[in-house]
Amino acid sequence: MTEPTPITRTVRAGIDQDPNHGAVVAPIYLSTTYTFEDFGVPRAHDYSRRGNPTRTVLAGALATLEGGAGAVVTASGMGAISTVLHALLKPGDLLLAPHDCYGGSWRLFDALASKGNFELKLVDLTAPDAADVIARERPTLLWIETPSNPLLRVSDIAALSAAGHAVGATVVADNTFLSPIWQRPLELGVDLVVHSTTKYLNGHSDVVGGVVVAATPELHTDLLWWANCLGVTGGAFDAYLGLRGLRTLHLRMAAHEANAARVVELLGQHPAVSAVHYPGLAAHPGHDLARRQQSGFGGIVTFELHGGELQVRTFLDALTLFCPAESLGGVESLVSHPATMTHASMPPQVQAAAGITPTMLRLSVGIEDGADLVADLSRALDLISRG
Repeated sequence: MTEPTPITRTVRAGIDQDPNHGAVVAPIYLSTTYTFEDFGVPRAHDYSRRGNPTRTVLAGALATLEGGAGAVVTASGMGAISTVLHALLKPGDLLLAPHDCYGGSWRLFDALASKGNFELKLVDLTAPDAADVIARERPTLLWIETPSNPLLRVSDIAALSAAGHAVGATVVADNTFLSPIWQRPLELGVDLVVHSTTKYLNGHSDVVGGVVVAATPELHTDLLWWANCLGVTGGAFDAYLGLRGLRTLHLRMAAHEANAARVVELLGQHPAVSAVHYPGLAAHPGHDLARRQQSGFGGIVTFELHGGELQVRTFLDALTLFCPAESLGGVESLVSHPATMTHASMPPQVQAAAGITPTMLRLSVGIEDGADLVADLSRALDLISRG
């Protein structure tokens, strides 16, 4: 019999595996503690912070999708990042991270570096000399975020991983924007993949969670220990909902991308728009690289308006199908203003260095009818043009 694909194995994770009642869907184990099998002999699960049966099923599904040796499911994406930082860095070590990374990641990196937990250097990992910078700086931990948030810059995962490994670095990739449906960083050489499962993996804006997928059993074991020690592991009900969302991931991602393509077409020809950032565009600087290392371009579209704050406010007020909210990857469409929302923790000079402008907006294009989304955006953009 042919081995099922990772997608099929993920859809069927935990399905028809209940020996007690024959439940088709994996049950939720809400118990916080479990009896020992014998004196000094714990079962596979003894205390839910360390291990939970429902969370274990989700971790196995996520590891399968990314092609990893194991996964650690956390209570948030930032919990996943915190676990990696605590497990792999000590005072004096260098974290090399993108200058345009997610604002929450930057805030944590900067805060812990300021306390002396490690050294931090921010660099442009999309620059032609990125590999030379890695060789010169010799980081302990190399952090890759591609496509970047919110500018959707594309980093060469294979080249950066090779450069990092050449100097002994552990390489981590944040794969939240594409999910393993469109990009599999472990196959390109990274050691760890992190996600905010809040986003596409769950996909319904009703769970906050995170995951770290490890390339080796040794890294997986180390991360499990730290997640338990820090108390950042995810809850059973969140894991159950995460499995529910994961089963439709491949279908949702296709719908997100199809709608994003229609939105990009509108934005590219509207006079109210000054710039469109989307790797699917042939004019995008990372387009050719994205075609090589990704199997899709995703559902996030970032663009900039002509004008200033008045135009941004007018546009946002006119929308009816794009909720003004942070986060992304849900079935519903969202619009965010990075400068005052997702990246508000960054000082203005750091935002400017990252390329974030006051008129920049990021769309998380949902799976509604694409024609309705285009009509909503067109109406809001027309108001700016007439103004």
